[in-house]
This record gives sequence, C-alpha cells and structure tokens, in this order.
Amino acid sequence: MDMGEQPVAVIAGASGFVGRAVAEALAADGYRLRIIGRSTGIPWSDADAIRTAVDGADIVLNFAGKSVNCRYSDRNRREILDSRLRTTNSLRAAIATAQRPPRLWLNASTATIYRHEMERPNTESTGVIGTGFSVDVATSWERAFFAGVLPGTRRAALRMAIVIGDGPATRMLLALARTGLGGTQSDGWCPPHRRYRGIGEHATGTDRAPWHRTHGRQKFSWIHLDDVVGAIRFIRDDERLQGPVNLASPHPCDNRTLMRTLRRTVGAPFGLPVRRFMLEAGMWAMRSEAELLVKSRWVVPETLTTAGFAFAHPDLDAALIDVRERIRRPV
Repeated sequence: MDMGEQPVAVIAGASGFVGRAVAEALAADGYRLRIIGRSTGIPWSDADAIRTAVDGADIVLNFAGKSVNCRYSDRNRREILDSRLRTTNSLRAAIATAQRPPRLWLNASTATIYRHEMERPNTESTGVIGTGFSVDVATSWERAFFAGVLPGTRRAALRMAIVIGDGPATRMLLALARTGLGGTQSDGWCPPHRRYRGIGEHATGTDRAPWHRTHGRQKFSWIHLDDVVGAIRFIRDDERLQGPVNLASPHPCDNRTLMRTLRRTVGAPFGLPVRRFMLEAGMWAMRSEAELLVKSRWVVPETLTTAGFAFAHPDLDAALIDVRERIRRPV
C-alpha cells in the first residue's frame, strides 16, 4: 500500500451484531470497506469478485455463519457447520491466489471450543479442547481457517466469549431479569437427546447429551462489545499476535453471580431459580438450546493481557450498566 493511500478492509458478516460494530469502527478509522454477504455487498457465489476484493486489501475479517441461537435440528446443525466452512474456505482460496494478499486475516471463532470447565481457566496455551457438536464446529472452523500456507498473511482466530452489548443475547438476559426469571440456572439431569452429538469429519463425544451437577456454579466468560472492537484494533497493530486469541474479559464469573448482577442492573427484587430439565422445556419454546446457558465456559485472555491490551470494561457490573444505558439512550 502506498503512503497516503486509503486502507481497505474486507468484512464478511458485517450485518451481524459484532460485524456491524467492527465495520463502523474501521470506517471511523479511515478504512474503505468492501462487504461480502448473503444479502448485501459481494455475494458468496461470486468467487471472482471475492478474489478481486481481497487483492490489495489491508485486512480481511470474517464474522459470517449461521447463528447458534436455534434448535439443533439435523438441518440447523449442518448449516451451522457448513456456513462457517464455506465462507472460510472461500476467503482462503481468494487470499491464496491474490497478487497482493492482505497482511492480516481475522476469522471469528468461539470460546466454546474449550471443554466444560469447573476447575481451572482455559488459556490459549493451557486450555483443553472439549468434545461434542459445538466443539466440533469450532475445531472444524479453525482447521479450515489455518489450512494451507499463506506466507504474506498473518492469521488470528478470535475465540470470542459471550459478547455483552446491545444485541439479542444481552437483551434476552436483561428481559429475563426484569420479568422475575433471572434466577440461578443450574445444570443437572435432562431428558436424553442426540442434538449435541459430534459432527464433521472428526466428530467427537457421545450420542447422549452431557450434563453436570453445577448448582449454578458453571462459569460465564464474557466480553463487552467495545473490547471486541478494541482487541481487533490491538491485534491489527501488533504484528506479534497470531494463531488462536481468546476474546474474553479477564474477570469471568459464575452463573449465580451473572444472574444476581443482572437483577441488580435492572432493579429486580428476585429471580426464580431454574433447573436443567426446566430449561430444556423453556428453550424448546424459545427455539434455542439449554447448552448456551449451562455449559461452564471458563476462558481468560492470556495472549491479549500478556501483550499489554487494556480492557475498557473488565468488570461485569460496570459493563452491564453501560449496556443498559445505551439501550435506554434514544437514537
């Protein structure tokens, strides 16, 4: 890129909650955006246009993929996996043949790649990869991302925890607290089903859905949307950073603390506790999965903190208050 030339950012999945915020931030940084998507920008079916888009770009970011906030029917399971592999493989093929490949490619991943953990935090260097459907999606996604040799392009997989912001997950949690349903959510026995069984070429785990007696002590790892954007800028500017990077607050909590903090944030005097078998029924009605609430995700950002990244919102209380005020604030 010539000095003074406007840098280019290619963003896939820019219409989603995280992708939209990142696109706005990079536009504010002076980037010219090239968007790839299903309904806007360059279509995924146009391989030549994608190749042209990444050629000469400064950075490529991929947030595309079907939302996991759904029932894990056979059809949805396959689309969750395939949507991630298709988009990642398309970008990798385009970058591999570019005459001027981007210097940086950031691909979304997930902190769910680690096992259900109640004993110690998962870092990039010591974390233990789990088993089952959600983990298989994550590991397949990262294998596709890191496959092949791209000598001119630095790659980092963004293992994101639950993102706190004005998005569907946070709005749902705040709504539960307001309506008196923001009590502790405990894992435990559930009716047997096969929706969490492994998937893909390297399927892992058992056919029966796992459960654990957590008593609401399952860990909740999270990150404020502002810190997702800040971490992306930080990785962009620090050429030492590559490979898997945990995007999570350095201060995770457990489910009891999460729900108590949510109640305090919205001024709810109480919240009904919910056990796993009750959650299964409730999440069926909401067309989602109990795993999203009861899996113990204990993830800390070793790579970012070691490199000197300073979180703007490291504490859950302040992060939720900030989000509450943004939701209230008129547009």
